[in-house]
Amino acid sequence: MARFVAFDVETPNRMNSRMSAIGITVVEDGVITEEFYSLVDPEQPFESFNTLLTGISAESVQDAPSFPELWPRIAPLLESGLLVAHNAVFDLGVLKRCLRDYGIEWRRYTRYVCTVQMGRRVLPQVSHKLNVLCEYYGIPLDHHRAASDSRACAQILLRYLADGADLRQHIRTYSFTK
Repeated sequence: MARFVAFDVETPNRMNSRMSAIGITVVEDGVITEEFYSLVDPEQPFESFNTLLTGISAESVQDAPSFPELWPRIAPLLESGLLVAHNAVFDLGVLKRCLRDYGIEWRRYTRYVCTVQMGRRVLPQVSHKLNVLCEYYGIPLDHHRAASDSRACAQILLRYLADGADLRQHIRTYSFTK
């Protein structure tokens, strides 16, 4: 089995161009081997909807690193395996906008797996909302908390694989260009 890097981001507002938190869960040979979590100062205003959803406010992040300050810590993790996210296009899109807006060069493309898209094929009879899948599999979840969401995403992927899903059929490529 390969090395997977499940990640989840929370955002401060509907623009979805900055992170207010990131959770990363690394899986090697079917076992969670590393977890990382950080609040992120988005350097943008928070909207009440996002604060209510995530529990993160401007006060929460006042001593947190900005994305460029955090990037040297998270880049090696994100580069260390196949990226996995639940509704991956959202999380990858936020990452892409952060990189672009801060002028940080990274890779042009990355391979990833989306556990929502994968689930629609391997478990079509169940809703693919993160909280519903966690309830279905008995996975603990503190929803809309990046650390918990990334861990749950990793565990969902492991369940899909244990049930016989062929990961190769679900790998996609995301472009960080344009």
